[in-house]
Amino acid sequence: MHVLEEIIQQAESSIKNADDLKSLDSYRVHFLGKKGQITEILKTLGHLPPEERPAAGQKINQAKHTIQSLIDQRSQELKAIAVEQQLAADVLDVTLPGRAMDFGTLHPISQTIEDLRRIFNHLGFVSIEGPEIEDDYHNFAALNIPALHPARAMQDTFYFSDGLLLRTHMSPVQIRVMNEVAPPLRIVAMGRVYRRDFDLTHTPMFNQIECLMIDEGISFADLKGLLVSFLQEFFEKKITIRLRPSYFPFTEPSAEVDIGCIKCAGKGCRICKNTGFLEVLGCGMVHPNVLKMAKIDSKKYRGFAFGAGIDRLAMLKYGINDLRALFENDIRFLRQF
Repeated sequence: MHVLEEIIQQAESSIKNADDLKSLDSYRVHFLGKKGQITEILKTLGHLPPEERPAAGQKINQAKHTIQSLIDQRSQELKAIAVEQQLAADVLDVTLPGRAMDFGTLHPISQTIEDLRRIFNHLGFVSIEGPEIEDDYHNFAALNIPALHPARAMQDTFYFSDGLLLRTHMSPVQIRVMNEVAPPLRIVAMGRVYRRDFDLTHTPMFNQIECLMIDEGISFADLKGLLVSFLQEFFEKKITIRLRPSYFPFTEPSAEVDIGCIKCAGKGCRICKNTGFLEVLGCGMVHPNVLKMAKIDSKKYRGFAFGAGIDRLAMLKYGINDLRALFENDIRFLRQF
């Protein structure tokens, strides 16, 4: 017990004089470590008579707790001193302007997708997603595109070695829904599509929206009415539309849809090439062969579909004259949105 009192006095003096946390930790190891003085005394308990061991063990534990308390107290004091020294050394000029918070904004393409989703959800269409890697059946065959159709050419489609491909349009999503859900159907699909096409006005990857409606008694007039409602709500103004006969393998009859130039209001300008109209999308009545491939009774049900490039819609709505601006991530351009 006399030795324990000397160790406690020695520890108290050493710990009190510790001037940093590193030296304090060395004292902890010296007194309480695996080879410390308290540990060495604990090893001698086995040499005492059995009746003296409990009292001796209690004294040793008390000494251990006393030294640990001294270490904890000094540690708190040293940490407080370190904080005070750091505050004294750091000079803070409260007259300096505060740091500005930079807030991000949605990309114009993301904004356009949200606007389109809101519009078509309001019109009762359900948003559907599908895989970007497709097979030949869903991307071509089920859409009435024969084996030798030019759209299957290598220069237009990205093929994989296992017969899969990157979808060239959003129509495969419609095929998957028609194969799984019985009519009536009212769906809208938006996503990235891929084609081997790269020039001043095209990119290998772009965003597309396609809508499909199948029900009894559907006519071309329903399609036109929906297009007028959609385009006027999207551009937030009265829009004049023009339908031109066209051809798509999966629709019959088919049409290209033009709108009155939103820049010159149909008077003719550089953007519309002095025609007064801008081409925005393709549409048509779903081909009976497509309905048959999906095992839908083409005599009972009819439907229409239309598709548009989301990138082009964004460029028209926000007055963007360079397609590359949508992909270059120039912060000066993006701040406008």
